Amino acid sequence: MYFRVAAEVFKTLPTVCFGVVVARGLVQDGLGAESLGRLRQATAQARMRLAGTSPKEHPGLACYREAFRRLGFNPNKFPTSIEALVTRVAKGGELPDINPVVNVVNALCLKYFVPMGAHDLGRMEGDIEVRFARPGDTFTPFGAAAAEDVDPGELVYADGREVRTRRWIWRQGDRAKVTAASRDLFFPIDGFTDVNREAVLDAREELAALMADLFRAKVKTGFLDAQQSEMDLGAP
Repeated sequence: MYFRVAAEVFKTLPTVCFGVVVARGLVQDGLGAESLGRLRQATAQARMRLAGTSPKEHPGLACYREAFRRLGFNPNKFPTSIEALVTRVAKGGELPDINPVVNVVNALCLKYFVPMGAHDLGRMEGDIEVRFARPGDTFTPFGAAAAEDVDPGELVYADGREVRTRRWIWRQGDRAKVTAASRDLFFPIDGFTDVNREAVLDAREELAALMADLFRAKVKTGFLDAQQSEMDLGAP
């Protein structure tokens, strides 16, 4: 299985980049309290970091709003996943305790202000691509039984079967979601080489260390950009 970014993506977003962590054989048992503690700590720190600034105006999130405009997405109607997460926290809300992996991912998103996906490799088919949607592509929202059509030309994460995340980093689907039973996972971290490359790399390194040390997984990391646009997701 490979992770690829289509060449056409870089024509629209020349500096887009992707930190990658693959974790295989991870164990989530007994990590609920620790993972939730990390999430609550990151939530408090994110509120202090915002210091009364609107998430829409924060420089760490502005690059994603601008990318959405370039892609033809209204960032007010379709806020990026990281902006939606930060906005919820800024308004005083607490993120739900879903499972240890999701808790840790949300904590790192809040710590570094970067969007991070989490996909169960066991529920995916074929290579994983960031590409523009094609006629016939479908997407299954969280909790839905039926798939919906995706407009051709929309930037998406997709595998050989269907779209996994709509509007690039807007909303992940049901078919690849992480559960407490997930054991083999793929984590993409999206950013820009000219804006927040170091944050992407720092988030990748911390996630990789947590997967290895806390979740006892075998870990593989990578980095994709315009110069290196694919990665083998096979065994470390």
